[in-house]
Amino acid sequence: MMRIFISSVQKELTEERQAIKEFILGDPLLRRFIEDVFLFEDIPASDRKPDDIYLSEVGSRDIYLAILGNQYGWKNADGKSPTELEFDHATQTGRERLVFVKGDDDHAREPEMAKLVKKAGNQLTRRRFADTPALIREVYASLVEILDNRGLLQTMPFDNSLCAGAVLKDIDEAAIEDFVETAEAKGRLTLKGSRAPQAVLEHFKLLWNGKLTNAAILLFGKEPRRFFNNIQVHCLHFFGTEKRKPIASQQSYEGRIFEVIDQAVEFVLGKLNRPVGTRTESTQAPGDFEVPRSVITEAVVNAVAHRDYRCRGFVQVIVYADRIEVWNPGELPHGLTLEKLRVPHAPMPRNPLLAEPLYRMKFVEKAGTGTTDMIADCQAARLPEPTFAQDGTHFVTTIWRDWLTDAVMDQLGLNERQKKGVAYVKSTGKISNPEYQKLTDCTKKTATRDLTNLKEHIFRQVGVRGPGVHYVLRSKKDIMGT
Repeated sequence: MMRIFISSVQKELTEERQAIKEFILGDPLLRRFIEDVFLFEDIPASDRKPDDIYLSEVGSRDIYLAILGNQYGWKNADGKSPTELEFDHATQTGRERLVFVKGDDDHAREPEMAKLVKKAGNQLTRRRFADTPALIREVYASLVEILDNRGLLQTMPFDNSLCAGAVLKDIDEAAIEDFVETAEAKGRLTLKGSRAPQAVLEHFKLLWNGKLTNAAILLFGKEPRRFFNNIQVHCLHFFGTEKRKPIASQQSYEGRIFEVIDQAVEFVLGKLNRPVGTRTESTQAPGDFEVPRSVITEAVVNAVAHRDYRCRGFVQVIVYADRIEVWNPGELPHGLTLEKLRVPHAPMPRNPLLAEPLYRMKFVEKAGTGTTDMIADCQAARLPEPTFAQDGTHFVTTIWRDWLTDAVMDQLGLNERQKKGVAYVKSTGKISNPEYQKLTDCTKKTATRDLTNLKEHIFRQVGVRGPGVHYVLRSKKDIMGT
């Protein structure tokens, strides 16, 4: 049985705290696993002290649940409120943490509370709510997910569940034949038994006692949309750097997974620049896209293969002037963190029956190297590293393009010499002070002044002194925090 500690500013969110406790202890499912919910009000008034923040209670609970509003609350001698101290203690002691934020307007919060909301968001998923019923819904979903991650609910994975109403006639046999031929040609499949469509489905555990799984329809169904209304990958293109009308173009793809992946990747590539030239003119091979195809493909495949198909949302792939964002419903599997994505890690497929055929088609590997390959490929193309983030109920991958457009450089106030220097670094990857002098035909003093100014905007200095000192591009995220 689990125990929960609810933390919030004591005077501001009394109604919400009490409503959550009553709901948890009264819900037929949750009360099977949660035996106690602690509130500030549970301690008799005579035993409370102004500086008593119940850190021992936080450390003894399985789950720390914070409700954050506009007020920061009473502060101790170090300027910290009980709520923030409780959050920090839950972090230090390794408690499972859940944070719910009331309202969307962070500017309306007291400055200290706005900082706490941001700090919590940098460490874990924040869920926002407008009123108490919405808070209850968010809390319920989060607690059920914790129970599921701990294996307490014993639910069948979505891809392994039977697809209601689906029969063998709903399978495209030609699609299975194409899959087998392609997988064999790629060297990742050798069928020793029957190659009949039904036998292939059984081989990949997509057919149970003559009944089709959800994965079977997603991979080889004639019309997957008939059975699922949230499987589409919606692609959008904006000319600017913000998600606002007019939309330059958009397309929704909702067929079989293999086709949808290819269509979404081609949509993105069709919006990217494709330099033409020689190796001496560019670090990219002639005809290469500004962002490697492998990076785009990996991001789209991850979104489709690892998304939470029980969620009503769908995958979005958005092309901006400075970046590509891929949004997919769901959160990282239990045990996998944003930090671990940046180093080799064990594979943790959310939908293993989908992942296996994708592996056979060389869309994915089984080594847990997908995200690290993306990072390496971006570095090789002299692009900023991709970023990964959890935004509410969606996981977001951001791939940075060449964000230093002429309009951006004009906005930053760069002179013509500096623009020429930026173009040089885009091509070669770095520039030194002597190279800048020669390139722009200026004096050392002018070059130093220009490069110092560029360090404030878009360059990062490598080295401290001597002939090895040079400058490389920083990412937009490093500079603008976006």
